[in-house]
Amino acid sequence: MSGGAILIADDHPLFRQALRMAVERVAPGAAIVEAGTLPAAAAVAGDQATPLALILLDLNMPGAVGYSGIALLHAECPDVPILVVSSADAGVAAEEARAFGAVGFLHKGSGLDAIEDAIGRALRGIAPPAPASAMPGDVDAIRHAVAGLTPTQLKVLLAVLDGQLNKQIAHQLGISEATVKSHMTAIMRKLDVRNRTQAALVARSLGLDLRH
Repeated sequence: MSGGAILIADDHPLFRQALRMAVERVAPGAAIVEAGTLPAAAAVAGDQATPLALILLDLNMPGAVGYSGIALLHAECPDVPILVVSSADAGVAAEEARAFGAVGFLHKGSGLDAIEDAIGRALRGIAPPAPASAMPGDVDAIRHAVAGLTPTQLKVLLAVLDGQLNKQIAHQLGISEATVKSHMTAIMRKLDVRNRTQAALVARSLGLDLRH
């Protein structure tokens, strides 16, 4: 791994948390800089005082149109690899992302192991393999599981996607924090995931995030 900080550019706090967790496992001790908008990411990329080793970029950010984020950040620091991590259709976006200067494309529905592997490859200067599918595994089964959530559970999951804490969710839905936790336990069991971050990744990969 070359020296330098790792920029995580994504407007969703929960997904930035997931990417930070992956980076910390792949590159312990690496400096991590976060940006929630394209202008903020461009400012970091153009800051000579903050040399970068890798940029993890979401396509759908405030200030970005289409693949403009890749083009802008690639122009700011052409020698820094850009790994796109997006909920866009991999079949269409992967080739376009590479054409605009990204070293690879990873769908947000990918498991953390796949994300960590792609980050490690990018840091070593190895292009991540092209995605075979947007979501490995039985997509229909996952969709069926999501369809099996109760209305309240779905509202809780959407609130998690919006980055809300249990206290905020409880206030919004008029229920207790204990009930929110109970719903989250049921959601994780139905989606066959181990934590709320993984539940959110699954939900976003199926297009449940209403903001995008």
